[in-house]
Amino acid sequence: MKHAIKHAKTATQNACKLCNPLGACLAFRGIENCVPFLHGSQGCATYIRRYLISHYKEPIDIASSNFHEESAVFGGSHNLKIGLKNVSKQYSPEVIGIATTCLSETIGDDVPMIIREYKQEFKNGSPMPIMIHASTPSYMGSHIDGFHAAVRATVKTLAEKGARENLINIFPNMVSPADIRYLKEILEDLRQPYMLLPDYSQTMDGGPWGEYHRIPPGGTPASAIAMAGRASASIEFGSTLEASKSAAGYLEEAFGVPRYHSALPIGIKESDKFFTLLESLTHKERPEKYNDERRRLIDAYADGHKYLFEQRVIIYGEEDLVVGMTALLTEIGITPVLCASGGKSGLLKKSIKELIPDMEELGIKVREGVDFVDIEEEAKLLKPDFLIGNSKGYTMSRKNNIPLIRLGFPIHDRFGGQRMHHLGYRGTQELFDRLVNTVIEQRQNASSIGYTYM
Repeated sequence: MKHAIKHAKTATQNACKLCNPLGACLAFRGIENCVPFLHGSQGCATYIRRYLISHYKEPIDIASSNFHEESAVFGGSHNLKIGLKNVSKQYSPEVIGIATTCLSETIGDDVPMIIREYKQEFKNGSPMPIMIHASTPSYMGSHIDGFHAAVRATVKTLAEKGARENLINIFPNMVSPADIRYLKEILEDLRQPYMLLPDYSQTMDGGPWGEYHRIPPGGTPASAIAMAGRASASIEFGSTLEASKSAAGYLEEAFGVPRYHSALPIGIKESDKFFTLLESLTHKERPEKYNDERRRLIDAYADGHKYLFEQRVIIYGEEDLVVGMTALLTEIGITPVLCASGGKSGLLKKSIKELIPDMEELGIKVREGVDFVDIEEEAKLLKPDFLIGNSKGYTMSRKNNIPLIRLGFPIHDRFGGQRMHHLGYRGTQELFDRLVNTVIEQRQNASSIGYTYM
């Protein structure tokens, strides 16, 4: 008798995530007059620059301590100090955000100690940049973990104690520059003072320059971040983000700033929760224009329901984005037959079940720590109508003839990823329209005669 032997999988193939320090570099880019600095090899900086530039279509400088064979054996202390000196001289930054790579973490460089030594050695009376260190080894976690590590490290370095202020901290997660601008618009319409971190809405999606800027304008000022410890509340998006790893969690522990933690406000239900929270914290009613956005979205749901009802999809990407999108998909009658992520927080299924208690009855399967080979194997069995996720799933989409709706990061085979809205009624409206149009286009292309009216 012959038995089929299924060999255990021993390696990741086409990872459904990106490296830890990439997220840190993006977060540091959201601080005003800040240079991201990688303590590691030049190749790491080149790889990260390539991914960020292809998605955001903006130039980005990432400094590096430029490890070589000697550094790998004897440590990178000398390289880091020389690199910090050169960056300070050439860029004149107010802040240097230092993220570690696999190599520096593996050999055990004590970066905080090296920074202290550097400050003592190069202390000459002139102002020295603020130095923020985030531990971001790529063999642990993903780009989202690096993003949150950098945001927490920034707050931990800069936040100061003081009398409570009428100020709300906003930690929006790794959303698009368009989403950040939308959040700022909401708070400004409410006339509510706020500190939003990171703010790369301009540094990663700015206008043309008359002359080259070594450090692009924009970002959250260090002086504003210093006020975070005096805020009346922090709002933090991230279903799978634990307080021990978050900026808002640190502020609550160190300064007693209340942490309000929620899923990304995607869909009507979650957007309602966000606006209700804002009204409660600010004691102000939302401007009527946001009620108009909500009414138009409800009308769109009614108009487009016949196209989306009972569609079956696979959603993949960052865990928090997968959770938010799953809430939206079930809200509009789509069944996410697989919710997949390369992240390994251990909280993905729990977070989805909190928003969708009947997920098992709806046939929603959740897998974390997967790669695209895993997702493709599931797709062959589940036979979804389309896929939702970033551009890294295109090969799977093409090979299996399953339409792909691009979402999240990175989007490097389409234009405008940095301007996609996801959050609130406005973002949900754009997502809903894209979903409906994908279904219509699929049916139109599959028709033997075609049609010009839907």
